[in-house]
Amino acid sequence: MKTRIKELRARYNLTQEDLAKKVGVRRETIVFLEKGKYNPSLKLARAVAKALQTSIDELFLFDE
Repeated sequence: MKTRIKELRARYNLTQEDLAKKVGVRRETIVFLEKGKYNPSLKLARAVAKALQTSIDELFLFDE
């Protein structure tokens, strides 16, 4: 699974640490999400999408 987290985070001038604090996780979790090495829970996906003012569908690109 690919994500647009890094791209959207840059748009809002947020560091990985800033985003992590907004959604209540560790910075390492954001790193793993950005690299596609971690599949988030629905709760976390919603929190990240909300923090980046986008939808889950726009944030996460699912491979067919």
